[in-house]
Parts: sequence; C-alpha cells; structure tokens
Amino acid sequence: MNPRLAAAKALAAVLSGKASLNSSLPTQMDKVEDRDRGFTQDLAFGTARWQPRLSALAAKLLQKPFKAADADVEALLLVGLYQLLYTRVPAHAAIGETVGCADKLKKPWAKALLNAVLRRAQRESEALLAELEHDPVVRTAHPRWLQKSLKAFWPEQWEAICAANNAHPPMILRVNRRHQTRDAYLELLSQAGIAANPCVYSRDGIILDAAADVRSLPGFAEGWISVQDEAAQLAADLLDLAPGQRVLDACCAPGGKTCHILEAEPALAGVVAVDLEAKRLVRVRENLERLGLSAELIAADGRDTEAWWDGKPFQRILLDAPCSATGVIRRHPDIKLTRQPDDIAALAVLQGELLDAMWKTLEVGGILLYATCSTLPTENTEVIESFLTRTPGARELDLATAAGIKQPHGRQLLAREGGHDGFYYAKLIKIAAARG
Repeated sequence: MNPRLAAAKALAAVLSGKASLNSSLPTQMDKVEDRDRGFTQDLAFGTARWQPRLSALAAKLLQKPFKAADADVEALLLVGLYQLLYTRVPAHAAIGETVGCADKLKKPWAKALLNAVLRRAQRESEALLAELEHDPVVRTAHPRWLQKSLKAFWPEQWEAICAANNAHPPMILRVNRRHQTRDAYLELLSQAGIAANPCVYSRDGIILDAAADVRSLPGFAEGWISVQDEAAQLAADLLDLAPGQRVLDACCAPGGKTCHILEAEPALAGVVAVDLEAKRLVRVRENLERLGLSAELIAADGRDTEAWWDGKPFQRILLDAPCSATGVIRRHPDIKLTRQPDDIAALAVLQGELLDAMWKTLEVGGILLYATCSTLPTENTEVIESFLTRTPGARELDLATAAGIKQPHGRQLLAREGGHDGFYYAKLIKIAAARG
C-alpha cells in the first residue's frame, strides 16, 4: 500500500472519532512495504501534530468543508499539505502521489479537488499562513480549548509548552541498576560510538543525542536498559521504597514504572500491578520477562477493590491515574484530535474515585504517590486538594526532587524541548484509618 494512503486511512479513523493512532496505525502499517514503514509513521504522526494549522489552511483553500463520509479524503488532503509544508518530499511527488491515492479510496471525483487544492497550497501557503498567524490556534498548532486552557493555567509558560508539544521527543533510557550504574552504561555507549548524556533529575536516566533502534543498544535484550521518559523515571525513588514492603502499582500498563520499582528495590515483599484490561497487561508481562522480574498482574477496575484486593494492606502505592495525557502530546500528537474539553472534568472525577479506592488498601503510615502525565491543574493539584479536604487521615509530604514547579499541592513538570515530558506528582501519607 502507498504510505500516503496508509497514513490517511489511519488518520481518517481518528478524524471520525473512531480510534486513536495507537489503534488505527498498526493495522495500516502492516500493509506497507518494510522500507516505507518509517515514512508512513512520520506522515501520520506529523499530520496529527500540525493538524490545527493544516486544517486552518485547508479551510482557506476549500470552497466548502468535507462531509463526514469523506473523512478519508480530508485526511488525504492533510497528508498532502503536511508533505508540502513540513517534509523534504519534492512537491511534484507529494502532490502526484497523494492525488493518485483517491482512486484507491474509490473516490475518483476527489482527484481534481486534491490536485487543485494542493497546487494552490504550493503557490500560496506561505502568504495564507501569514494571514492566519494572528490566531493562536494556527500559530501554536493546538486546538482552541487546549490553547486557552494552557494560557489560563500557565500564562508565562504556555507558548513554550506548545513549542515543546510540537517538537520531536528525545529518546531517553533507564539503566537497570540491578545490572550496572548509569556511568558504566554511559561508557558502554561511548565505546559503541553512541553520543549520550545523563539526565538531570533521574539517577537512572540517559538521554541520547539521536534516536536509535533500541535493539542495537548494548545489553537491551539482556535487560540492562529500558526506554522510559525521565519524568516517569522519578516515580520509583519518590516512593521511598524499602525492603519488605508490599507495593501496589495501580493503572500500571505498559509497565515501565512497575519494572523500575522492582529494579530500584530488589528486596520488596512483592508488587501487585493492576490495570483495567487484560490485553494491556500483555505488554507489562513482556517487559517483566525481558528484565527477569516478576509481579502479580491483575486485570480489574481499580475502583472495585472487592474484585481484586486480598485485604492485605500495601505499604506503598503508585497511582498513575488515567488522564488527558496533555503532557505527552509530542509522543502522541493525535491527542490534539481525540481529546475534548468535556473530558477533563470527567477524568478528574475518575481520578478522585481511584484515589478513594486505593486509599482503603493503604496501611496506616504508608505512602501513596499520585501521578499523571497531564499539564492541567484540574487533574492534578485540584484533585489532590479535593481528596485532602474529604480525607481527614491523609497528609501531604514534600517531594524530594527539584524537577518541576511547586504547586499548591504536588509538583508540575512541564514538557521541555530536548528534555522530559509533562508530568505531575503528589505524595500522600496515611496518618490514620478512616472512621466507621
């Protein structure tokens, strides 16, 4: 399959609200030649990344918007515009190959439309975008609701956040401290001719100067390293792990933090890892097996403690709560298309329910670390404030990290170009059991 067609089909499912790129793209990637897989992924992710700008430009070039049934043609147009504006693909190839895909969609009528619009974009896009730049949606390539939210919550940082969201994320490794130190692994990378530097905040983190095939890195198959963003790596040490503790990792998939917890403290009494869907635990199990680690994996709704909890209290809990994922847009740019403003309040309710449920399983004197990959206080400091208000036996602890910005509750890490993702942490201790 033509990589442009594959990318467009994956994006059409996203534009129609039927899927995310994580679910729609792999099916299409299986249909393209191996040599085209990287190009296909770049087309899909790049088009999603710049969709607010591309769609604004398309609206200027089209006489009328597409019908819902023609989301595939709309996606194909956006893929064409992305090639013209953001890639080194020659214009004649970008236009010709994209237009030719209309036949494969069995919509030959779209060929003339696509050809006319893309050729006009080739001539006029610079001037048209200059006219549109006054609109922050176009300038930042973020949907209006998100751009306004970021500006309201982070008036001094919002434009830098948007720029980081639009940048390609760096490749960051986590060294398995059961095998060797970070310094020792940095030396291995140097010997292999791979340029890298230690992360600033994570004691196990290494940032590569350029992304690499993980299978080519020293000791990957043997479990010496994993790929994990620096912000996510902070969780294990913030939990204050110690021998003999029983640890719960709630909402654990894909298992990076589960594995890091086990690497950080080999003498734990055990780790229970819970996630909503059994299929999501497949990846967790694979990561554990590669690293030679073990945990009890349970597929269940974390809120339904009667369905999964054995009644034995945990001394440490990591609640990596479901969230808007607005801190990892650069890794999942289709969040700009799939996430809607009404989602945020609903997610905050879910986060509060999970906190209440997890708290029941925590031993008095135990610590719960609340985490999200969101940059919106509605899901972060405001959730913690509400929880503390309704939970007399809970107290907040300071976080032993300089990462991020101190909030009324917890610390907020904002995505940095060339650095860590957006993330939030708050640390709570149970000083008394609930009454009654």
